[in-house]
Amino acid sequence: MSRLTQILLVAGAVLLVGGAVFLMTWDIPAPSEKVTKTLNNDRFPS
Repeated sequence: MSRLTQILLVAGAVLLVGGAVFLMTWDIPAPSEKVTKTLNNDRFPS
């Protein structure tokens, strides 16, 4: 394997590991949009 190929493989591995660590530690905020839906009473037996 040539030196350039080894450098490219190491750089790709570092990018993959770095991206995985970023996604695992990223605190994604929960959606804050309110959802209002009217349910028909016929769907609930009494």
